[in-house]
Amino acid sequence: MSGKHVVMLRPASYDACRAAVDNAFELFPLNLTGKKVLIKPNVLRQSAPEEAVTTHPAVLRAVVERVLECKPDALWVGDNPGVEGYGSNEDCFRFSGLKDAAGGHYVNISERSTVVPFAPAAEGKIQVSFAVLEADIVISVPKFKTHGLTLLTGAIKNSYGILPGGLKGRLHQRAGNPGAFQRMVVEVFKLRAPDLFIMDAILGMQGNGPAGKDLRHIGLIMASDNAVAMDAVMAAMVGLDPRKLPVLALAAEQGLGSFEKDDICIDGEFKPLHDFKLPPMLESGYATPGAQPFIDRALMARVVVNGDLCTGCGECVEICPDNVLVMEDGLPRVDHGKCIRCYCCQELCPHSAIQLKVEV
Repeated sequence: MSGKHVVMLRPASYDACRAAVDNAFELFPLNLTGKKVLIKPNVLRQSAPEEAVTTHPAVLRAVVERVLECKPDALWVGDNPGVEGYGSNEDCFRFSGLKDAAGGHYVNISERSTVVPFAPAAEGKIQVSFAVLEADIVISVPKFKTHGLTLLTGAIKNSYGILPGGLKGRLHQRAGNPGAFQRMVVEVFKLRAPDLFIMDAILGMQGNGPAGKDLRHIGLIMASDNAVAMDAVMAAMVGLDPRKLPVLALAAEQGLGSFEKDDICIDGEFKPLHDFKLPPMLESGYATPGAQPFIDRALMARVVVNGDLCTGCGECVEICPDNVLVMEDGLPRVDHGKCIRCYCCQELCPHSAIQLKVEV
């Protein structure tokens, strides 16, 4: 095990997840006494716990309780949901049950930010929530989900939420294409890599993630102190080759971890998730030799509107960072000639009506 990245897999349910969380802290010990600790769940938008869009409150509560037992100097629980205007920070936490789960330690981390150097940004700098950099220890609590732009959203992608408010949307706009955005995700992660990752993989999401309706019972708590290894195991569980996931490849190239089997030790029972549904544009053809051209094409999928699911609420029009969506006859219409393929609309549609289709 020496020199290997360890990824813990433990069976768990929302009624009984504390033991698995305790095991994570035992396997990856942190000195929390007298420290400032930030716990960052995945809080995409206002969503009920049973929708599996956010980290489940039972998992967050277990992490909070364990940290408090270690007597930290300060404990903050926070995230930067969605993009600017998509519900308030506190409303997202309250609606999802995460504000109560935080046990009085919820903090709106979007209210205070600090500027740090960041080459991919227009001025070579970027705003980051102040608590992220002020904390001595950062614990990331991601959700096991698919994602239309990064294929999976796990440990690395969860750190994109250290950026406050509408900044995430503006970076989507600046990236201009999926490949550049995935590089951006890795660069944001590097600003402050968390010290521990505890993933809610009890009820996961497959198919049209990260805010879809196709849920998958997995029944696990996963944990690691290395994001690349955790996401690699997650990818392997759903039948994806970690070496072909751009975010993982970019992170490994920059020395943030390894996705190679020989470099990872799995502590627990690894079980493949057979017939796991990939994002719609990747549901066939991915795990085949020479699949990279298909993947490249899939990552440039077009946004389409499912009229049977769309309610005409207009949220997608409001959050589009490049203003290429308009409402016509009660449904959103996409100007594909101007669409930058950021997929913010697909990510945050409350009705899963925005979907992706591979151009042929």
